[in-house]
Amino acid sequence: MDCKEAITIFENNTKKSVVQIERCSVGIANYVFAVSTATEKFILRCSKEEDAYKATVYWLSKLSVCEIPIPIVLANGTYSDYSYLILSYIPGDDIGNVYDELNDSEKKQIAKEIVEIQQRVSRIDTSADTQWSWNNFIDELLNRADERIKRMHYFDTGKIRIVKKLQQEIKEYLNAVRPIPYLDDISTKNLLIYEGKVSGIIDIDWIGLGDMLTFVALTKVALLNMDLDTRYIDYLLNEIHPSAIEYKAFVFYCLLYCVDFMGERGMQFLDKKIPVNESIIKRLNDIFDILMEEWNKCSER
Repeated sequence: MDCKEAITIFENNTKKSVVQIERCSVGIANYVFAVSTATEKFILRCSKEEDAYKATVYWLSKLSVCEIPIPIVLANGTYSDYSYLILSYIPGDDIGNVYDELNDSEKKQIAKEIVEIQQRVSRIDTSADTQWSWNNFIDELLNRADERIKRMHYFDTGKIRIVKKLQQEIKEYLNAVRPIPYLDDISTKNLLIYEGKVSGIIDIDWIGLGDMLTFVALTKVALLNMDLDTRYIDYLLNEIHPSAIEYKAFVFYCLLYCVDFMGERGMQFLDKKIPVNESIIKRLNDIFDILMEEWNKCSER
């Protein structure tokens, strides 16, 4: 989708004239645009998937009672071959883009606020499918990574077998995880920071049901992959106070997302290809080794 099509969709459905439009780099499954009129700014999301934003509208409405900084749905529907969603604009940038500019005090405060937000989300009224199982979720993620790694040939699928073996070692813990709601896709993206503070959470197309520690693990792997420090992770864990077995599960989740990252390398999503080269391959293999060392330390305690 180009900007001309996006302008047509926006103007036809809001009756407002576009002064400026910019394609956003966020998102691999949607076309996302920042749209400015003479007096306001909006976010336009478009997809060729039918009813693409049905779940997004549902969850944003559901989460509105939590008093957390999320966008407001202004319009949604279909236009030509596209589903569209028009949202209020929240100033700020993904935490991953401004992380180096944050001092330790700001990282600590952001961590405190995010854990508070997750605690609010955990109290919303929702229910899991009767077939829901935390181990099933993990199996699906591992099987997807396995299939992708086999197809792309950049990494050793033996790493999947290693993680599956670790899964069995903490099976009792994983079997006890209940379907508690949490925001599972806020890592180095989707968490907006403005002037060193949390300004918003975006791209809420679903929420997780299960162990909140996965969002911390996803963030850690993302930070390591960007070669950034992980003090923010330390602050998150300090707020959560995981027990020894919970921390071991956290390290397992880190390994889980590491192989998930490996599976994505070289894949094409819409018009974006996930970059891959020798340096990226080496970095992810090194991250896996570092995390395995941490797992071994947990097992020795």
